[in-house]
Formats: sequence, C-alpha cells, structure tokens
Amino acid sequence: MALIRTSRPDQTKPTHVRYVVLATLFLVSTFSYGDRVALSITGISFAKDLHLSPLQLGYLFSGFSWAYVVAQLPSGWMLDRFGTKRVYGISIFLWSILAAAAGFAGYFKGALAFSVIFGIRLLSGLAQSPVFPGNGRVVAAWFPSTQRGTASAIFNSSQYFALVVFSPLLGWMSHAYGWKECLWFMGMLGVVLLALWIRTIDDVRTHPRINAAEIATIEDGGGLGVISSAAPGSGIQITWKAVGKLLGTRMLVGIYLGQYCITTLTWFFLTWFPLYLAQARHLSIGKVGFAAALPALFGSIGGILGGWVSDLLLRSGRSLNFSRKTPIVVGMALAMTMMLCNFVDTQWGIMVIMSIAFFGKGFGALGWTVISDTSPKGMVGLNGGMFNLCGNIAGITTPILIGYLVQRTGSYRYALIYVGLTALLAIASYLIVTGPIRRLTPEELGAVPSAS
Repeated sequence: MALIRTSRPDQTKPTHVRYVVLATLFLVSTFSYGDRVALSITGISFAKDLHLSPLQLGYLFSGFSWAYVVAQLPSGWMLDRFGTKRVYGISIFLWSILAAAAGFAGYFKGALAFSVIFGIRLLSGLAQSPVFPGNGRVVAAWFPSTQRGTASAIFNSSQYFALVVFSPLLGWMSHAYGWKECLWFMGMLGVVLLALWIRTIDDVRTHPRINAAEIATIEDGGGLGVISSAAPGSGIQITWKAVGKLLGTRMLVGIYLGQYCITTLTWFFLTWFPLYLAQARHLSIGKVGFAAALPALFGSIGGILGGWVSDLLLRSGRSLNFSRKTPIVVGMALAMTMMLCNFVDTQWGIMVIMSIAFFGKGFGALGWTVISDTSPKGMVGLNGGMFNLCGNIAGITTPILIGYLVQRTGSYRYALIYVGLTALLAIASYLIVTGPIRRLTPEELGAVPSAS
C-alpha cells in the first residue's frame, strides 16, 4: 500500500478531494446520458429523413441497450480486475469516437443508414457498459456509508441533468444546423472529459491531493478505499457459482427487479418523452428541447434530494432498511402521476404533471446507493454489473414496446399507463421481495480468495 506524502499541508484538517471525484463522476455521467438522449432529440429530424415508423424508431432506440446489457457482467469483472480508472477511461474514449461516427451515417440512405446507426449504437452500448458499475465502485471506495446515499444520488441525477443541458442545446443545434452536427459535437466533448477523468480519479491513499485526515474519514466510515485492481493475493476470485448466488439471493432479486422498473421510467424519459411532446402535444423541434428540460430539472432536484433525505434518516438513527426504502416508495408513488396526462389537454398541465413524475422518479432512484450498501468487498463491480444488467433490460423492452403501442393505437395513452404501472411494481419489489437491506459477505456468495 502506497505511503501518504508528507508534503501535503495541514494533515489534521480534512481535505475534500472526494467531492472533486464526485463532481467528475457527475460530469462524465451527464455526458454519457447526453450521448443516449442525443438520439431521441435528433430522432425527430432523422426519423423524417430516413422515413422510419414508430416501431423502427423504437428498435433504433433500443440498439444501445442490447449490447449494454450483455456487457454488464464482463464490464463489472473488468472493473474489479483491471481497475476503474483504466477501464472507465478507455470507455470514455471509445464512446466519444462512436458518437462522432454516428453523425456520418447521415450520408447513407434508407435501410443502410438505419443499419449503420443501429450498429454504432450497439458498439456504443458496449463502450458505455462500465459507466454506472464504475460509478458505484468509486462511491463505495471514496465515501463513508453515511454520505453514500447523497453521493450516489448526485451521480445518478446526471440522467436528468443531461436532459436539462442537452435537450435544449441539441434541439437548437438540430434545428439550426442539422442532426449530424449534434453527434459530431458530442464526440468532441468526450475528448475533453477524458482528460478531466485522467487527472482527477485515483485510489484514496494514492491520490496526490488528499491528506491523512480525509483518508481517516473515508476509511473509518466504511469507505473501501480502492478503485484500482487488487494487489496479488488479496483479491476475490469470482466463480459462476457466485454469479448464480447473486441471482439466488432474495434481497438482490428484489433490488434487481426494482431497478428494472425504475429504469423503465428512465428509458421512457430518455427516448420517447421528446417525441411524445412533439407528436402528441404538437411542439416544434425547437420547443421540444426546452419543454423536456423543465421536468428533467425537477428530476435532477428530486434525485439529489432523495439521496440527502435517505442519508439524513440514516444519521438520525433510523435503520438502513428504512432509510433507503422510504424515498424509493415515496418517489415511485409520485412517478405514477404521469398516467394523469391522459386526462389533461393543456400544455402547462402536462408540464406540471411530468415535472412531478420526474421529481418522484429522481427522488426514488436510490438503487446504486443500495448496491454500495449491499455489495461484498471485492465484488462491487460484479454486483453492480448484475444490477445494471437486470435494470437495463428495460432499455431494450421499453423503447420497442412503446413504439409498438404508439404504432398500434396511434396514441401515447397506453404507453403512459404501462410506464406508470412499472413504478407501482417497483414499490412492490422493494416492500415485498427485497426484505431487510444489509451488506453481504463474499462467503455467502461463494467467492473465495484468489491465488497469489
């Protein structure tokens, strides 16, 4: 283990490097979701150019998630084996190149253009698969347990903040310049964020700007400390038996099911929500981006507030189980209000209801906090990968099913009912299936120390 540098000033007053690390996670995750939402914002334009039906557009939206889901377990293993900084950094580089490459698909026509964009989105899903397991791993390493809810909520709120930033920006760019230029812009932005990642992220004890007091705060509070690969002989050998036991543990099954339901809401907002505003509420492409940003802003606020409330409950002496589940249940109940949009005709009424639903979805999205609380040491990446795999199956089913419902019925009525009911199922999964939330041990999951 590396020695702490004696040249660091004032070792008795804690530094705040962990907040700089968290800010980096937030920015990079915002860009990751910005890359995902870029297709739905520009989709209003390229759907017309390529003459795509709603179902075809649904398949195109789902392309990212097919590969993203398949890659979750391998990416979780790679994070645990080769370290978060290295794997995550390569991920940023690859998806930035792919974002720019998608813009060139506009020079093709018809079925060829569709196939090229779908293939690029598959590759982008592979490239981005380490992002959220990596985020969970960094938070578990850098934050004590009483701050983990807030930290996880902040990086998780990037999905809403991405809509706040990129919806109006890309909506304007698409209207003023074209959809290809939007994708080229996203590619260039990724290179800047890669440089920030390399400069900021490291293990707790080897970070050049941390002092002994902050290290003690993190480690004494339950922070795991390490995001690089484990030292020889100190790691965990993960077997297929361990993977099977993840899926055979009732608590984790409930968490995974809950995440599938919550991610269904995420993918509705990321893919079909801008088109809902354009097609069902008749907003122009220039206005869609700004209209989508308002509910997303409330989602971002709800995401941060949900984590803060959860940590506050934990610090006040409430159990971990109560502190994590309460915001989830309250948030999902609020998210169900989106079904009321079927009974409202005014645009301002739709914005109010969707803002409440977005806020609730953000307030209850504490899944990554729960994964940080429950994962055995040395298995955060694997458990996070399995969690994200199960959750992001919704990234496949949601765009396709909504596309089918819209094409079959000619409206979004049943799509809103479907998404609202998944929020109810999320409540049931946490209250009925999950049981008490606690940290598992490697031995419970069949993991054994790796050979030196």
